Order: sequence, then C-alpha cells, then structure tokens
Amino acid sequence: MTHTRKRRSGVFVLILLLLAGAAAWLLWERYTGFADASIAGIEAGQSVQIERGDSLPVVIGKLRELGISDGEEIQWRLLARQLDADGRLHVGEYALVPGTTPRELLLAMRDGKVVQRRFTIVEGWNIRELRAALARAPFEQKAPDLDDAALMQAIGQPGVHPEGRFLPETYAYTAGDSDLDVLRRANAAMERALAAAWAQRDPDTPLRTAEEMLILASIVEKETGIASERPQIAGWFERRLRIGMRLQTDPTVIYGIANYDGNIRRSDLLTDTPYNTYTRDGLPPTPIAMPGVDALSAVANPADGDTLYFVAIGDGSGRHVFSRTLGEHNAAVREYVQRYRENARSPSAQ
Repeated sequence: MTHTRKRRSGVFVLILLLLAGAAAWLLWERYTGFADASIAGIEAGQSVQIERGDSLPVVIGKLRELGISDGEEIQWRLLARQLDADGRLHVGEYALVPGTTPRELLLAMRDGKVVQRRFTIVEGWNIRELRAALARAPFEQKAPDLDDAALMQAIGQPGVHPEGRFLPETYAYTAGDSDLDVLRRANAAMERALAAAWAQRDPDTPLRTAEEMLILASIVEKETGIASERPQIAGWFERRLRIGMRLQTDPTVIYGIANYDGNIRRSDLLTDTPYNTYTRDGLPPTPIAMPGVDALSAVANPADGDTLYFVAIGDGSGRHVFSRTLGEHNAAVREYVQRYRENARSPSAQ
C-alpha cells in the first residue's frame, strides 16, 4: 500500500512538474514574442518624454496614453529586468518609430539615446538673423525677450557685443535644452575657433588683436561666398590696412544702415556712421556678421599679392576681378556696369 501511494505521489509530482514546465514554456514564448515583436500602434513622428522621477510603470502608462497597447506590465518589467533597465531609464525624449520593438525601446531608454534635434547657424548671418531663426526654432524652453546686452549677460559674456560671437555650425540639442544652451555652446565654439586662428596667424599681419581678426573675418565672410577667394580678399584687406588705405567695403556700410531695403545708394556711401569704411579709417567697431572657420583661417593666413581693388565680375558666379591700380579697377567697373545693363535688358531678366 505504501509503495502504491509513493508511486501515485511520484506520478502526481511528475504531472505537476510537467504542467509547471509547460506553463513556464508558454510564459517564456509569450515573453520572448513580446520582446522582439514590433510595437503596434506607433505612428510616424511620435515620441515619449521621460521626466525626472518617472518609474517604469509611469512610462508604460505614457505609452498607453499614446495608443500603444502592446504587452502587459509584467512583460515590460521582466524585459526591463533582463536588460538591466529597470530603475535606469534616462530623462529625455525618445522617438517612437514604426517597427520598434520593446527591447529596442527599453535599450534606448537605458542608454539615454534621446531624440537629437538640430539648429544651424548660417555663415554670414548677423545677430538679428540669428535671433529671428532662434525664435522660429521649436525649442520647448526659450529665454524671455532679451535685448542684446541682457542676452550676452545670460550666456555669461557681460559687456560683449553679440555680433560675430557665435560660430556658424549645426548644433544638436535635446528637448530639455533651451535656446540659451545652444547659444552658450555656439559662443564657446567661436571662442575656440578664434583662439586657434589667432595662434596660427601670419606673423606679418597688421591685425593687433584677436578681436580685430574676428571683425575682419566677418567682413571677408560677407564679401564673398566663394571659398577660393577668401584668402585673396583677406590679403586685399590686410594690404589696405597696412598702408593706411580705407577699406571701402559695402557690407560694412549696409550694416550701419538702420533700415536697409536691399539697395545701397551713393548717399549711403557718403553718410558717415561708425560702420562706414568709405568715410572712416580702419576697421569698424564690431564684427558685422558671424564668420565661419574658413573666413577666420583666411584672415589668419591671407594670400600674397599686390592688388588694392576688386569688383564683382557680374556674371552671377559671385566671383571678383582684382586690380593693382585705380585705372585697372575703373576699367573692371565699367565692364561690370556694361554686363549688368546687358543682363537687365535680356529676355531672361524680365
């Protein structure tokens, strides 16, 4: 009797073990199928934001609110534990891309692979254009409407004029960053770029300070968009500075016009302002735009030459004709005017 009972008990235990094994297998199949299957309900352009202090259940709740209903909480918890993600989710915004699996999403949250947005400062922008672009950009945190002095105070540069102080480049930022965060980085990048250019400057440069280099680089940036011409134009300006000849460059005059309408007139060239390099000697008091690294490099190492004049070719290429004498320059100007008039009369110009 005892032997029969033991045998029955053994069979019962075996059945329990088989049932437990089957249940575990089913649970494992369900779990692994969940972990590596595409999450249903994700629409293009969606994202989820993890705030400071959010637990895994809170994040799962946010996913539910977005219409993502895959999986039970226990499945998310088990997967998070396996991936060592439970309690290690990083604050930030995470992209929800169609086809993403729970495993991929939790790994991204564990490793802090947040959405990277981008803001580009364009070479040659002035501070007004930069501030207008910042106002249009989708920063979730924006500084209040600050004047230029308060803006520079806010980024840790009190008393510094903002023109030319932000390096043209593309800056990645996340949802938690503000426009001031990007400006701080752009300012620091310009400080590094200027210091590097100043350290590599031609020993014979007429420029006395890094500030003068920044000012001249901003003028070179505005004078040409042709990369190969920048060293030539930088050398042209430096030769004029060396002999005390006025720079006579239109971009500085334009910068000094309060409400520039796109046309520069003879009266503008004759109206004295701190930025009119036709009426004043030397460099203007501040930069007139944001120079890029190439413009800084051109001013640090300008091309040799003996030209003292230049004018646009006028063929739409943006290139210039460089002249040694005023006579040569006047002839180049006449050619430019003639070409301009011919283009204005052509049918394609109508």
